[in-house]
Amino acid sequence: MLYFITKRILQSILTVFGVVTVAFFLVRLSGDPSLLLLSADATQEDIAAIRDAMGLNRPIWVQYLEFIGNALQGDFGNSIRQNSPAMSLVLERVPATLELALTSFAVGIGLALILGTIMRITRKVWLREAIMWIALARQAFPVFSFGLLMILVFSVGLGWLPSLGRGSWQHLVLPALTLGSYELALYLRLFNASLATEQRQDYVRTAYAKGQGRLQVIFQHMLPNALLPIVTVAGINLGLLLGGAVVTETVFSWPGVGRLIVQSVSQRDFPVIIAGVFLLSLIFVVINLIVDLLYSVLDPRVRF
Repeated sequence: MLYFITKRILQSILTVFGVVTVAFFLVRLSGDPSLLLLSADATQEDIAAIRDAMGLNRPIWVQYLEFIGNALQGDFGNSIRQNSPAMSLVLERVPATLELALTSFAVGIGLALILGTIMRITRKVWLREAIMWIALARQAFPVFSFGLLMILVFSVGLGWLPSLGRGSWQHLVLPALTLGSYELALYLRLFNASLATEQRQDYVRTAYAKGQGRLQVIFQHMLPNALLPIVTVAGINLGLLLGGAVVTETVFSWPGVGRLIVQSVSQRDFPVIIAGVFLLSLIFVVINLIVDLLYSVLDPRVRF
């Protein structure tokens, strides 16, 4: 176990390092941020002066080595626009992103477990097909269009829920449903396939032979063994929700890290972009490590 954890931690460090390195060079290809800070009638001397102040006139490899040295100390530089530490600006947005991602994750997993169990228990074919059809129809909608549709119906039309910003729990309902329901079809397919595999196992037939009821067999025996593939996908999806909620945060004006990165890209605020990418990639690899460690808890047959 110790060897596995050590190996995965080293892999995670290399992964985050690679992501930050790629982000550093990609943002440099997006253009010169000094041009956005000056008026249209700025002279070449003005441009050269601000580039010198920002350190952009040095060779790219020198900038990179200096950046890595500072980043190892937790310093990602100051925001070009707000002149504040970039990591501090990102950390201010983390609670909003965590709130949206975790709630969306719980909504998606909760709906999948409830509907998947109904599909497994019911003997009505039309009900199983209707549930799966609704899930597939939801996945056919892109996140941004479904979010706009939710705003149109529940905010503009019915006036039940607020459409923009972050405040009370009501502000969370529409973005969480929009983001959490997107992977519902995937969860349902995995859940049904996993339960169907477990249903053919000898221990299920033995449980029925002992006189146990259908619900008891499903919840007590089949469900714990069927969760392993779902946990794998759910863990990856949680990391994607944390880093990929950009569209949802933009549609609903949710003040999270994703929206901050989008705004920083349009402003060419390099330090904030890289700090945001670093933090999201770090969270992603940590979640995947935790998911790997959960395998042995869910299934004692798994050994590292």
